[in-house]
Amino acid sequence: MHTPSVARMYDWLLGGVENYASDRAACADLLRIAPSTQLLARNNRAFLRRVVRILVEDYGIQQFLDHGSGLPTQDNVHEVAQRAHPDCKVAYIDNDPMVLAHARTMLDENAGTVVVHADLRETGRIRRETEPFLDWEQPIAALFVSVLHCIPDGDEHRSPALVVRETADLLPDGSFMVICQLVSDDPVVRQDVTKLMEDATHGHWGRVREPHEVRRYFDGLEILDPGLVDVVDWRPDGPPPRAQDRPTDWVEWGGVARVPTRRH
Repeated sequence: MHTPSVARMYDWLLGGVENYASDRAACADLLRIAPSTQLLARNNRAFLRRVVRILVEDYGIQQFLDHGSGLPTQDNVHEVAQRAHPDCKVAYIDNDPMVLAHARTMLDENAGTVVVHADLRETGRIRRETEPFLDWEQPIAALFVSVLHCIPDGDEHRSPALVVRETADLLPDGSFMVICQLVSDDPVVRQDVTKLMEDATHGHWGRVREPHEVRRYFDGLEILDPGLVDVVDWRPDGPPPRAQDRPTDWVEWGGVARVPTRRH
């Protein structure tokens, strides 16, 4: 309650009520450094809704693995996916106790969802615990939406790039990876936001990165059009966003890629 949570801060930025005074104070500090943060959060949520719908409707995906799902809010992944096709299944992965409690309460009556208590870096464990629920012989979309910036670089065995690579290696042929994270070209924003979030969460954060670092997460994957972009530019439903609808301090940057067919 006294230590801000990334999930609860995101909830507040989206207009939710599942947050505490410590989360709101941290958000106020964050907005002083990067005033467009609230716009960024809302644009990111719109991207999540859009990409899930497109993967179901245009690519026939009916299984989702949502890493770092955060607090349940309106238009969660399963709600968007199941509107597009009622048989869609979603496995939510998180290690925040508050997130898990809320998710299990809200999703208890939806047979197309499951909640797994795990660190997203525990790729093998996630595979094992979702095997009774997901069909690992059929395509799965693995979502890493606005979560990898919460992971420190660590050593080579714990880095975000390794998590992405291990997850892609586990997925069946025809699967997809959805990856975006906070990036900035401004070194002051990168430094100040990273320090603020590290201090606020008592070290439960990673860092703001640069686009070229996120691009490496997609090595070996087949990136879909329009490539790697600010997520507001990923297949928008209408005309390209106006300048006033774009974050200026930092952006959610990434895209969607297909796991290539492997030779057996």
